[in-house]
Amino acid sequence: MGVRSENRTSLYAEVTDRVIAELEQGRLPWVQPWDAAACGCAMPANAVTGRRYSGINVLILWAAVIEGRYASQRWLTFRQAQAAGGSVRRGERGTTICYADRFTPKDEAERARDEDREARQLAFLKRFTVFNVDQCEGLPERLAVVEQRAPVAEVDRIPTAHALMEACGADIRIGGGEAYYSPSGDYVAVPPQLAFYNRINWYRTLLHELGHWTGHGSRLDRDQSGAFGSAAYSREELVAEMTSAFTCASLAIRPTVRHADYVGSWLAVLREDEKAIFRAASAASKAADYLLGFVPDGEAGQ
Repeated sequence: MGVRSENRTSLYAEVTDRVIAELEQGRLPWVQPWDAAACGCAMPANAVTGRRYSGINVLILWAAVIEGRYASQRWLTFRQAQAAGGSVRRGERGTTICYADRFTPKDEAERARDEDREARQLAFLKRFTVFNVDQCEGLPERLAVVEQRAPVAEVDRIPTAHALMEACGADIRIGGGEAYYSPSGDYVAVPPQLAFYNRINWYRTLLHELGHWTGHGSRLDRDQSGAFGSAAYSREELVAEMTSAFTCASLAIRPTVRHADYVGSWLAVLREDEKAIFRAASAASKAADYLLGFVPDGEAGQ
């Protein structure tokens, strides 16, 4: 799903087409085969600023790490590599990511002044190209050397996931045989841990449902009114899937699929609206950040 283009085709269409192609092959872009990668599951970040990428760029860069078999989730621009005293190796091709922004056309600003109203802004995507640190040479050691930390066993991340669960204040009801979030009751239901083969899968399931929980009107206020099988329901399920993936990766827990049986409905949503995956990924980043805000300082990270 690495995005490179020499033409002016809509970046929305480029990325959406790649996500659709992945889903048609039965692969989910937010659940990557990390065991086959040269590096473990983590959130991609800028090597210079340390800032994590978000939204659709997470899916783009995760796919690029898998495709390139890079040993790092750290990225930088051509100019950043030069400014740091290094360079991109000759022949290396970058990965196109995007930045969403808004602007006010000049004629709209003038009309708004004449009509004494707020000017309407138009959304647009700005493309820019980044390179993995593995594609560079001559970088200072602090940027070039991949941290050789021992991998953290997923079972050892349970205390952090549990701390998030307790700190978030959600009404979590343990029991029964189904996991779900009730928007009307604003509570999460999840079966007891003994119902799961691995304890970590209980927390993966819980994080998925907490992804839905973030969308309540008193929190991030997403549309959760869709009935089962509707496009609105599928969009919300897509957000929860990616919220869980982004949150898990931030906690060094490998994401897994919660509702693969929704692939058909997700395909329908993406084919209908080329911006749907962008909106869902953006909403998922906001939701993951909301949940990670309950993690004790220093516990969330790569």
